[in-house]
Amino acid sequence: MPIKQTPIEGLFIFEPKVFEDERGYFFESFNAKVFEEVGVTRAFVQDNRSKSKYGTLRGLHFQKGEFAQAKLVSVLKGSVLDVAVDLRQDSSTFGEHFSIELTAANKKQLYVPRGFAHGFVVLEDDTEFFYKCDNFYSPQNEGGIIYNDPQINIDWKVADEDIVLSNKDKINPTLADYEKQF
Repeated sequence: MPIKQTPIEGLFIFEPKVFEDERGYFFESFNAKVFEEVGVTRAFVQDNRSKSKYGTLRGLHFQKGEFAQAKLVSVLKGSVLDVAVDLRQDSSTFGEHFSIELTAANKKQLYVPRGFAHGFVVLEDDTEFFYKCDNFYSPQNEGGIIYNDPQINIDWKVADEDIVLSNKDKINPTLADYEKQF
């Protein structure tokens, strides 16, 4: 399973080797030994799935402190633009983001380590998104950054009028407001 380092330390793209023939395809979507080779050693303890329509934007989410989560994300059906924002205070890339298109066809996965905000926007109807987490969800320790923060400047590849947000995501603070909490 080829592993590529992104420009942000600790954030990896996993591109599985896919075996296809007239019957269909097969690939390893997770192999702990391969992940350990790049330092991903935490055990995943929770799997989540979502199904969304075009334009749905989920994020930018994170969990705080001891409840932080690393995630391995992929698309089972459809496509998304997946985004991770570095929130690690001691990182030289604090506040920078990385985005990648994840699709059922390309089968790429993104490993998002603890200390990042994460979100995605759905690029086609009936998209199914899957992610493994290394810590359990804790609603009391959940945080967010507003998706359209001008400091982060993410190009979501979807027109503003087509973006669909939850009420919670509409009121997330900016990165500058988040930084004031420290």
